[in-house]
Amino acid sequence: MTNAPSAAAVCALCFFAGIHAAAVCALCFFAGIQQEKPEDKPQEKPSCPMHEQQKTSPEEQHQEGVVQRGDRVMGFSHERNAHHFLLYSDGGAIEVEANDAQDTASRDAIRSHLGHIVTLFAAGDFSAPMLIHAQNPPGTEEMKRLRETIRYKLENTERGARIRITTKNVEAVHAVHKFLRFQIADHLTGDSTEITKAP
Repeated sequence: MTNAPSAAAVCALCFFAGIHAAAVCALCFFAGIQQEKPEDKPQEKPSCPMHEQQKTSPEEQHQEGVVQRGDRVMGFSHERNAHHFLLYSDGGAIEVEANDAQDTASRDAIRSHLGHIVTLFAAGDFSAPMLIHAQNPPGTEEMKRLRETIRYKLENTERGARIRITTKNVEAVHAVHKFLRFQIADHLTGDSTEITKAP
């Protein structure tokens, strides 16, 4: 016999927690009303923190987190740069470029970051994508296991850099494609998820 709560008890707790959250929001609302005086000009009512959290969807919250964590981990702003993830028959590519050709600070930060990523990935270390996405991206376990069969090459571009990922191992190619497709979806790049001929 276990001491685990019954399903009914758990439902009751969830119900009362919902009532509690509603009560907190109501208190925030009424506190804002009581502070107003008739002679005061209409002011924006203070927002309830619990209510504010409900305004954005989980997907929007996740995307905002990806951007914030990405800027911190990569060392440059998503707003001033463009990411692209390309799938090739022999692997793929990660490209990052500054939006403005005159933005040499972003260009140099991109090159530095991608150079670091090449070293990490070649060693089977995918901690940077995990930190950015708050999860292990699909394909990384296989890429780590098959790291001896995958080549990562840094190529500078006019506004940034590219990591060219190549392999002759079929399982590794599939893992790279899973990884890149995840990046396309999570960074909302709009890149094609179709495999094209290697350049």
